[in-house]
Amino acid sequence: MKGSLKQVVLGGCLIIAAGLACGKPRPILPKKPVPPGTVLFQFTRKVVGPLALTVDGLRIPVDNPDERMCKLLSISGLAPGKHHIVLLSPLEAFGPDQIDVDLTATGGFFKVLYAQQFKSVLYGKPEPVPTADAIPGVKATLQP
Repeated sequence: MKGSLKQVVLGGCLIIAAGLACGKPRPILPKKPVPPGTVLFQFTRKVVGPLALTVDGLRIPVDNPDERMCKLLSISGLAPGKHHIVLLSPLEAFGPDQIDVDLTATGGFFKVLYAQQFKSVLYGKPEPVPTADAIPGVKATLQP
């Protein structure tokens, strides 16, 4: 009798746990609507940079005003249309690291990017990083 009661309680707990685990997942959405001409990337973990950002083949400088770990990258001032964005870092790996974005005149773009710390050992002197060309009016900023 005692063993069967344990089985009934355990079975009931498993049914309750399965019911709670099978709940509908909530999508990750931006806190505010993304304005037109803006691309907002939210990382799964905080990153500090440096980040190498390329939009349509031109390097864009990424500003980190507080020099602290941030969870959002905002790229503003983009014209409506298709853009190819590449995001790289010597300290982090992103998934995906190349994104094709189609901006409309009425709204921006939001995407969650997987970010993983990437520690590597490089021997010798690294090549100097070329200065970012920048597209007039386009600004990229890391935000907490």
